[in-house]
Amino acid sequence: MTENYIKIPKTDKKPVATIKVPGSKSITQRALVTASLSCGISVLLNPLVSEDTLLLAEALDNLGIIIEKLENKWIINGRNGNILPYNKELYMGNNGTGIRFLCSIASLGSGKYILTGTKRMEERPVKPLLDALNQLGIEAKSIKKNDCPPVEIVTHGLKGGRCSLSAKLSSQYLSSLMLVAPCADEEMTIDIIGELTSKPYINITTGVMKAFGIDITEEEKKISIPLGHYRATEYPIEGDASGASYFFALAAITGGTIKISNIPEFSLQGDAHFADILKVMGCTVTKGKDGVTVTGNDVLKGIDIDMSNWPDIVPTLAVVAAFSHGTTRITNVPHLRIKETDRLKAVATELAKTGVNVKELDDGLVIEGLQSKNLTGATIETYDDHRIAMAFSLAGLKIPDITIENPGCVVKSFPNYWDVFFDVIK
Repeated sequence: MTENYIKIPKTDKKPVATIKVPGSKSITQRALVTASLSCGISVLLNPLVSEDTLLLAEALDNLGIIIEKLENKWIINGRNGNILPYNKELYMGNNGTGIRFLCSIASLGSGKYILTGTKRMEERPVKPLLDALNQLGIEAKSIKKNDCPPVEIVTHGLKGGRCSLSAKLSSQYLSSLMLVAPCADEEMTIDIIGELTSKPYINITTGVMKAFGIDITEEEKKISIPLGHYRATEYPIEGDASGASYFFALAAITGGTIKISNIPEFSLQGDAHFADILKVMGCTVTKGKDGVTVTGNDVLKGIDIDMSNWPDIVPTLAVVAAFSHGTTRITNVPHLRIKETDRLKAVATELAKTGVNVKELDDGLVIEGLQSKNLTGATIETYDDHRIAMAFSLAGLKIPDITIENPGCVVKSFPNYWDVFFDVIK
């Protein structure tokens, strides 16, 4: 997708389709790390091939990990936690997960490592992770002294031991430390300060680590990670639940039926819960060994929901809410303001352009569904955020003359999104 904009055709059809979505971005990035730190050769089956995962793979390659990218599988020659020196910048674009993971991975090496990204990345906080690494004997700092990347890591290896970490802003700080802990010199214990946001992502981390041979001990406000060696393995990556959300939402607002065959009934991903949220709003949901199916309803209803565990699907839910009866109140997601863009502000701004009655809260959104009888077309700014582009493509199915700017930003997580989208609605 190279065009600067794309127009979405309004439709009265009720699409019926069975599709596959790309591999999970969250699982792919975690499995890339565990495989790279393993002893031996691992195979990742059906990994996500996207901007974010390729940036992380390139950084790992620069640190000495050999990754062979074949069709539908990546072969990774792990170095058992041994990270090579690197005297150039490690560029991570706007891959927030990747740069946070890389901070801890670099701490296993020797010498100085510089981690950089886009201008937006320089606004995304990383201080809690740097503070924890400093407690563990690493010299970690924000080069511009604004608590954000670019980051400098000076290390002679990760000693391990005990540290305290605030994970209120992002669970990625905790996942980052957990992933490298088995390779430290001493067993690591992480004391969690305050609230832990997005707990389902920690469950993904523990699940991937367990598949590679490391079991975590979780207690209230404390996680202990044993020393050990990741075991090289063949690891299948399930479909991306965040990516699936757009097609489940498509079914919801059109009254169609969409089945996604590579989202398992018992998914490792918290965002798979989106189907259950749609069920509460009035959809019919079927889960089985062959995937998850959502059938829409002509009379969706608004809900009041705490989305702290599923922040990435808030833009999708917000668009569905606009076509539901009654008020939807989305709360407890202030951390959406430090994503690829300020997603609360972006969603509120773009919905308002179309005439939707929406109120932006400090920690969420209030959306009055179907209050405006004559919603109008608009040019949707995506803020270079893949999730804004994909969520608002759905609005165009119900509102005439919706144009999405910079549609190519979907390469971050779902490179063939537009092909799949237009194939489903044709």
